[in-house]
Amino acid sequence: VQLQASGGGLVQAGGSLRLSCAASGRTFSWYAMGWFRQAPGKEREFVAAISQSGDSTYYGDSVKGRFTISRDNAKNTVYLQMNSLNPEDTAVYYCAATQRGTLYWVGIRGSEYDYWGQGTQVTVSS
Repeated sequence: VQLQASGGGLVQAGGSLRLSCAASGRTFSWYAMGWFRQAPGKEREFVAAISQSGDSTYYGDSVKGRFTISRDNAKNTVYLQMNSLNPEDTAVYYCAATQRGTLYWVGIRGSEYDYWGQGTQVTVSS
């Protein structure tokens, strides 16, 4: 499966952005999806994940309550709605896909994902 992330940009603190990740090449609903991010000089960080069915979601502690992951299997797309952004959210955001697990399984480790998009830059100014 090929993944194409988009929607990043520059936003002021307190603002919102919605990232999209379009998948192509295989049946999208077979894949659990995740979002990760990496800031300069920092390790990759888990952001959010959603199961194949969309019924299960999981969030990293730093984004819980502010970010929402969702998917539209008919459009082969996963979304990350980001609200109440702050400068600490500045990073390159990557979407990832995996066929591991069951219908309701979510993966929170990068090693659990087999396919990665190219990343989209999110910059939050103070």
